[in-house]
Amino acid sequence: MNSTDGRERTSVPLSAIEHYAYCPRQAGLILLESAFTDNVDTTLGHLAHRVVHQSGVEQRSRVRVVRGMPVWSDRLGVHGVCDVVEITASGAVPVEHKVGRYEPGGPADLQAIGQALCLRERLGVVVEHAVVYSTAERHRHVVHVTDQAIERLVHVIDSVRMLLDEQQLPGVTDRRSRCRRCSLKPDCLPDVIRRGEPPSPFTPYDEAQWND
Repeated sequence: MNSTDGRERTSVPLSAIEHYAYCPRQAGLILLESAFTDNVDTTLGHLAHRVVHQSGVEQRSRVRVVRGMPVWSDRLGVHGVCDVVEITASGAVPVEHKVGRYEPGGPADLQAIGQALCLRERLGVVVEHAVVYSTAERHRHVVHVTDQAIERLVHVIDSVRMLLDEQQLPGVTDRRSRCRRCSLKPDCLPDVIRRGEPPSPFTPYDEAQWND
């Protein structure tokens, strides 16, 4: 994928947008070190996505439902897979499935907006909004594709691309509330890093897991 100056440009996974917006260090651990540790939330996520990640097409009245649709944007330099895309005569809507409760304006919104822009480019149809479906709430949340949201999305995409190009793991976030439920906390050791202490061979820590 070439940039405007003709150089090869790193394509950013759509899933990395949410990870980076949530915590840059989390994104770095996943993208650079292939770290992954299951907890209750990630296990529920796997189960919830088992159906929607199965590719297929279904016709519901005047809505064509496509599951597991690969998408990309040469303009943004991103690629990924939409959980569900609902296509009608008037346009398309990507539906991103999430296990936890919905956070308005949160990281999931950016991933959904990224999918919407990919659909605009790939299908050449009107995509005015995306949807984040919370399985915890069993509710669809509409995410409008605004200029402000696109600007924020582009900033995150550029940050992830820089992370991939420079291969430097980001530092620990100051938002400690996000560390408590993060499945990568045993890999990250945020409390140890915040105290400025090197990991001691005599101090027990949770076992880390890695995808080799």
